[in-house]
Amino acid sequence: MRLLEKTNRIYLLFSVILYLATALAFYGIIKWLIYDEVENRLLVEKRDFQLYIQHYGWTANSYFVENKIEVELGSVPSGFKESFKDTLIEDRYTQKLVPFRQLTFYESIKGVEHRVAIRKSMIQSYRLMEAITFTMATVLALLLAGTYWFQDRLSGRIWQPFYETLSRIKQFDLVRGQHLQLDQPDIIEFRELNEVLQKMSDQILHDYLHLKEFTENASHELQTPLALITAKVEELIQSEHLTENQTRWIQTIYEASLRMSRLYQGLLLLARIENRQFANEQPINLSDQLLERLRDMEELFQYKGIRLHTNVDAPFWVNLPPVLAENLITNLVSNALRHNVPQGEIWLYATDSALCLSNTGHPLQNAPKDLFSRFKKEGVSSESVGLGLSIVKEICDQYGLQIHYTEQEGIHKFCLSNKTVVA
Repeated sequence: MRLLEKTNRIYLLFSVILYLATALAFYGIIKWLIYDEVENRLLVEKRDFQLYIQHYGWTANSYFVENKIEVELGSVPSGFKESFKDTLIEDRYTQKLVPFRQLTFYESIKGVEHRVAIRKSMIQSYRLMEAITFTMATVLALLLAGTYWFQDRLSGRIWQPFYETLSRIKQFDLVRGQHLQLDQPDIIEFRELNEVLQKMSDQILHDYLHLKEFTENASHELQTPLALITAKVEELIQSEHLTENQTRWIQTIYEASLRMSRLYQGLLLLARIENRQFANEQPINLSDQLLERLRDMEELFQYKGIRLHTNVDAPFWVNLPPVLAENLITNLVSNALRHNVPQGEIWLYATDSALCLSNTGHPLQNAPKDLFSRFKKEGVSSESVGLGLSIVKEICDQYGLQIHYTEQEGIHKFCLSNKTVVA
């Protein structure tokens, strides 16, 4: 839910509750005023009635024009006080029940106690209450709608600098090397926010460019010495004047130089992936490329006694730079081959939503959660530097893929799936 929607809903809920409470209170006040007026009139009619009977007495033919008066014999109940109440009386013309407000009291007429009920019609009062209530509800509804509309427009205008800043942050890309350009709004809090974000983005871009420069320099400066060391060691190995111990030592140096070279290449690749330094991202049929790679290696599989099973129901498309797609496939296949068992098997299964590569192998020595960690190796093979699956995981994280690992009955399965839909 967006910020403005959240605040507007809270404001609307509070306003509705407040206006309903105001409407009920207003209705109660109007009703009390009208009832008070009617009851005062009934008390006036009571005094008129008392004066009338003092001068003229009371007969069945006596009639007060604007009032319904009912007089009947009756003794005064203990503790009785005159009272008001609402009642309904049938209209003699329309035969409909009409609301009345009734005052009941006892009066002595010619020395005899009589129960007297004076009634006042409430039709006009109710109509007045309905008219006032309807008018009040209409005014409050219009006021609520107008206030909500104004508050929504005002909030949108006030928060516009924030959304402009958010939009520019979303468009900010370190790879392009462009500084984040933020406005200076007239609202102090937003201006301070933009200043902080500007400083942070400038520092991040500065650090990124320096890291990129260091990576490029390291790539250039380390590659040549490592290649030179390897070449010279190869020349020494071919020498005919070496003793057995010297040959063994030089072989150890040679293997260490190769391992250092692989380690350097792996770490450099990880740094470049993390910094998004690979361009030319494009849709790639990863299942087709993986299948082609496996078929190219059939002779190697046969040599090692490994059986290959493939089931590609649909192409699995991803958005990747081609060089990273190639690297992803290489590391997955190398892992399945390196950690397989004699006379083992490899399975490839692909749909449009998932790509799975499984292989037979020994039980894990490390925890599954450490499988994608750097320098975590299964076994003691000197051929691996422990970065292959870390590179696979980093590629997946940077380019919208998910990778899952499961193991069941000696079958190790790695499955790729898309977080986002490939266009």
